Amino acid sequence: MNYYLWVSCRYNRYYYYPMRKLHVITPVKDSIELSLQTISAVAASDLPEGTEYTVFNDRSTPENRERLTRAAADSGCNIIHIEDITDRPSPNYITILRMMRKKCISEDAHLCIVESDVIVQSDTICRLWTNADKLPRCGLAAAVTVDTAGNINYPYDKMSLPLDKGRVIPTRKHLSFCCTVLTAELLKAVDFDTLDDSKSWFDVTISNEALRKGLINYVCTDLRVVHKPHGSRPWKMLKYSNPLKYYWQKYTKMRDRI
Repeated sequence: MNYYLWVSCRYNRYYYYPMRKLHVITPVKDSIELSLQTISAVAASDLPEGTEYTVFNDRSTPENRERLTRAAADSGCNIIHIEDITDRPSPNYITILRMMRKKCISEDAHLCIVESDVIVQSDTICRLWTNADKLPRCGLAAAVTVDTAGNINYPYDKMSLPLDKGRVIPTRKHLSFCCTVLTAELLKAVDFDTLDDSKSWFDVTISNEALRKGLINYVCTDLRVVHKPHGSRPWKMLKYSNPLKYYWQKYTKMRDRI
């Protein structure tokens, strides 16, 4: 742990606090224009020194693979193309989570997920990392998602969040992985190899597992990120334009299993 933070205390005293390394990842499946905005915003952030940012391309089209490769090179981040490492069809969230869990455990590092339909502010990730590293028994620490008008949206619109933004609150409700840190403690405590491979997404399961392991999940109400729901999964917009087709695909193709 060779990362440090100046923290001001009472009587104007200052102390060095050791901080864990941070890995940031963005899984991408096409939705290229929004994904490129996400990558650009993360890469331009004031990331903690030594942070590694990796984009996981989950079988996007050949054209989009090329565009993502160029964007990663321009942004100075890493890119991993899922088809180069596994034959497993999309979505490959489970593959990505398992890979990163092993890497983070070997480095005693935290993991921050920024999904490809989220736009962060310049200080979002650094402040989220600081909170996650210092909050008591932290399992997950999440930023609040809002729409472009600043209105809180799913799933945090279902929570009774305080009106004042300068608070961090514990919650027993599940957190979204839209912009969330999974702490080193959580990664060591929850074995991702036991997760159900038939599912597509794991935020609900891992949120609940963290609580079962005696960890605490927090919502950082003063950190807001723009989230465009289903931007990373455009087919889900059928839920509003063609519900019958949406539910047909959801159940016959076993899509979007949580």
